[in-house]
Amino acid sequence: MQLKQVIIAYKARDSQSKRWAELCAKQLENRNCQVLMGPSGPKDNPYPVFLASAGQPIDLALVLGGDGTVLTSARHLAPAGIPILGVNVGGHLGFLTESVDEFQDTEKVWDRLFEDRYAIQRRMMVQAAVYEGHGTNLEPVTERYLGLNEFCVKPASADRMITSILEMEIDGEVVDQYVGDGLIISTPTGSTGYTVSANGPIMHDGMEAITITPICPMSLSSRPLVLPPGVVVSIWPLGDYDLSTKLWTDGVLATSIWPGHRVDVRMADCRAKFIILRENNSYYQTLREKLLWAGTRVRYTNNHRN
Repeated sequence: MQLKQVIIAYKARDSQSKRWAELCAKQLENRNCQVLMGPSGPKDNPYPVFLASAGQPIDLALVLGGDGTVLTSARHLAPAGIPILGVNVGGHLGFLTESVDEFQDTEKVWDRLFEDRYAIQRRMMVQAAVYEGHGTNLEPVTERYLGLNEFCVKPASADRMITSILEMEIDGEVVDQYVGDGLIISTPTGSTGYTVSANGPIMHDGMEAITITPICPMSLSSRPLVLPPGVVVSIWPLGDYDLSTKLWTDGVLATSIWPGHRVDVRMADCRAKFIILRENNSYYQTLREKLLWAGTRVRYTNNHRN
């Protein structure tokens, strides 16, 4: 990999990730690399400026923070095909990031990148847009939104808890009406996020599939669905016109929707690219470590392994 121009985004208002960013920027500049650096957070979005000011192709985005910081980078950088090296500095769970332990000797990391001693993992994303009127209306009234984890459709009100009524179509056919707290439309990457908290299935992140998971449905027959990646999922909010429903992407507010709107969600035409430094990268090890899977409380001897 050539490192002629690199983005460094660090978790906003986190002193540890900022120190790491400054150290990495200095080292890369000593290697004749141009660095674009800035904070990323709920009130800080450096990526439009990065992409607009880049005088040459961006070879790498180094993202220092937690999963939320990496999710933001993926939504902005995936359309440009920029590979992301996420490092868990100041984060919590760290499903999408390299451990900071793998990143202690940063000079060796740059050597590995220069010598192409790494792997690239491509992850499916989803995209959504809002439309008005009948299902034949194909002109969106909003921009296209991208998500690496999921889209969530939930009602919102400042003064009371709202029960949503959502009608779901798959490829134009009505499948069900959900009464409850909302719906999550997830990728395999997002299946270990909000979806798993709502009792959705865990899917291997190398798959391509879309999961629909109801949030606290008022029906015991409302179950999660796993769908092939080529489907179009349409969500219609029904009910009270005075109450808005929100469309969220990766936990960030995208837009408000109302009865008469529909949200179409489908597989995106771009994929997030992540650089993997771990030599023995294992999805199942990640599940064991991050979800604290320890097995039964009583440990039995596994004699057949001897």
